[in-house]
Amino acid sequence: MIKLGVPSKGRLMEKTFDWFGQRGVTLSRSGAEREYAGQVEGVEGLELVLLSAGEIPRELAAGRINLGVTGSDLVREKLANWDTHVSELALLGFGHADLIIAVPDVWVDVETLDDLDAVAAQFRADHGHRLRIATKYHRLVREHLRDTGVADYQLVDSQGATEGTVKNETAEAVADITSTGETLRANHLRVLSGEPVHRSQATLFRSLSAPMTKEDRTNLAQLMDVLGLQDAR
Repeated sequence: MIKLGVPSKGRLMEKTFDWFGQRGVTLSRSGAEREYAGQVEGVEGLELVLLSAGEIPRELAAGRINLGVTGSDLVREKLANWDTHVSELALLGFGHADLIIAVPDVWVDVETLDDLDAVAAQFRADHGHRLRIATKYHRLVREHLRDTGVADYQLVDSQGATEGTVKNETAEAVADITSTGETLRANHLRVLSGEPVHRSQATLFRSLSAPMTKEDRTNLAQLMDVLGLQDAR
């Protein structure tokens, strides 16, 4: 049986159900809203597994599900060398959000990462410790800053409202996912110019380690045909 992991609630679940439904595969939740079971119609040999979006990268990497829909940001953040664990089958065209770096509006001379690098060096000289960037996305932000040459900083973990950390004086800048930027502006933060750390969207991934029988491979090929996709593996 091919197992497909889908976000268990919210717009990601609804949009995923719509995307599959438009291609002839009907996904639905079984029973009550708190019941994490699902039903599939339109193809054979496919089981729907409802998970949190953050669990899906782990389950794909462990081979406990064959396919999964989640944000590309979550896969890249949670899985080191992500492309050795999963392959991208389709960008689904919804769930768009950018992982950005933002600084206080009052930093009028800081517009780019080069400016941030200069400020970070001066900040360390003035305060005796590195400039703090609050984020939930340590891997992605660290790799991006390494690649762009920013060195004098430290990442601080934020599991709550990241945009509030500057006001609360637990960080000097933030790196977070945003779709409209309204929350950042409400907290007097400004996104640095240039490309974001990552442009995320909902993506259909395939596990590269999930065991498959001959029947599973046949069912997967049929599913790919119904969805109008090609499996690069």
